[in-house]
Amino acid sequence: AFADFRRDLVAGLTVAIVALPLSMALAIASGTTPDKGLITAVVAGFLISALGGSRFQIGGPTGAFVVVVFNVIAVHGYDGLVIASAMAGLMLIGAGLMRVGTFIKYIPEPVVTGFTAGIAVIIATSQIKDFLGLSLAHEPAEFIEKVGALAGAVPGVSPQTFVVGLASLALIVWLRGKRPNWPGFLIAVVLASFFVWLFALPADTIGSRFAGLEPSFAIPAFPDVSMERIVTLFPSAFTIAFLAGVESLLSAMVADSMTGRRHRSNCELVAQGVANCASAAVGGLPATGAIARTATNIRAGARGPVAGMLHAVFLLGFMAVAWPVTAYIPLAALAAVLLVVAWNMSEIDKFRHMMRAPLGDRAVLLITFALTVLVDLTVAIEVGVVLAAVLFMHRMSEAVEVQADLHLVEEDVSDSAPRDFVPMQEYELPPGVAASLIRGPFFFGVAMRLGETLDRIGATPKVLIVRMRAVPIIDATGVSALETMLDRCERNGTKVIVTALQPQPARILEDMGVLARVTRAPDFPSAIEMAREMVKTT
Repeated sequence: AFADFRRDLVAGLTVAIVALPLSMALAIASGTTPDKGLITAVVAGFLISALGGSRFQIGGPTGAFVVVVFNVIAVHGYDGLVIASAMAGLMLIGAGLMRVGTFIKYIPEPVVTGFTAGIAVIIATSQIKDFLGLSLAHEPAEFIEKVGALAGAVPGVSPQTFVVGLASLALIVWLRGKRPNWPGFLIAVVLASFFVWLFALPADTIGSRFAGLEPSFAIPAFPDVSMERIVTLFPSAFTIAFLAGVESLLSAMVADSMTGRRHRSNCELVAQGVANCASAAVGGLPATGAIARTATNIRAGARGPVAGMLHAVFLLGFMAVAWPVTAYIPLAALAAVLLVVAWNMSEIDKFRHMMRAPLGDRAVLLITFALTVLVDLTVAIEVGVVLAAVLFMHRMSEAVEVQADLHLVEEDVSDSAPRDFVPMQEYELPPGVAASLIRGPFFFGVAMRLGETLDRIGATPKVLIVRMRAVPIIDATGVSALETMLDRCERNGTKVIVTALQPQPARILEDMGVLARVTRAPDFPSAIEMAREMVKTT
């Protein structure tokens, strides 16, 4: 027990070191003060770890909220954000109690990738002013107008500020490549602060921007709540709840894939709701599970939720003891931190990979991305989900027509075709070989079942046969689920054989580079023979 606590202690300290500069930077980017980011990480972070459905989840402010929080504060003030956060918390608690967590999996991959990449673009754009030290009397909220204003202000760039920002960015990138286990964000911010203080560089710092700021957990004045304000803030509250739910469960799934554990999705949603209500009560920001910090927690050796609670305690200790030193932190260094966060959020490789998906998936991806950047995050999510649903219905109608085609029926009753449909229990699988059958359209609504199938198999097989003759279509999320399964199999040394691919899945898997990672077989009996040979050679 003590050994587990010691590992949790080290993991909690490691995550706190990562979360320290990140929480302040995200708060400033959201249009509020840096202390609110730390308050959120302490209060919400502790509750998410203590009450959540994932043993390794680390909660706090994340980049996903920056856009919606900034807009709410700009339009409705901070008290409007308190109301929206509390409403979002109640929505999450209700969603968890009504067991809605299991339905989050129905959000298709192109929608998630599109709005995440769009948020990354907005965050990166919002940091240009502080990164270059530009002077703007008014920074427009709309993307196009903001880009124009920034372009017009470029001649007034501050060389000293730009050098601080560029050096911080270069150091973070270098450390990520050469010393990935070092806390690159914190090292860059500390060194930048030291050099700005040592050479008295004329760069904006937290102290100059937020003079006299002292962190406080005092309960803020109760905001004016009316039915009119609730109705006005409902779209923003729903967006906060949606983002908190999706990102926390995605983070929990990442933790599951890294640890082999299973999270409880509805319990996680209730914890997120309680944490957001508590954060609003003490003057914090919306919070959710943070994928990068959760992964850091696991890699640092965390054994359970105690690590996440200790990360909050360490941050609280910093606020109590070392808060005055934050006055020396240059905003250009925090901008560099957020530029790296934005780059990570953009998942450019995933975005590029998704552009090789079918035309409909690409359209959903690009429309969601464009609406996030140019219009509004809420609109982007709503339109993206509706488009994905329409696309799915269109694909289903096509699949029904194909299955009713006479040629397919004739093929089914031929001598060879039915062999792949013989129940698996009628075949004797060689030792070390397991088989899984996918039947029906493999789209975003059923993609998560593939991972559940692997969990039910239990012992790690040497060869896994995936039977796909009964899969008429596959979409980008289905491909992503297959890739996740292949990643897991490769880590465990399991070889994968795919049988009897139909034309549409074969074409999509070929276009997206998945077929190169598997062995193909014409039918199930052939796959068994191939698997038998593979087992002999391993």
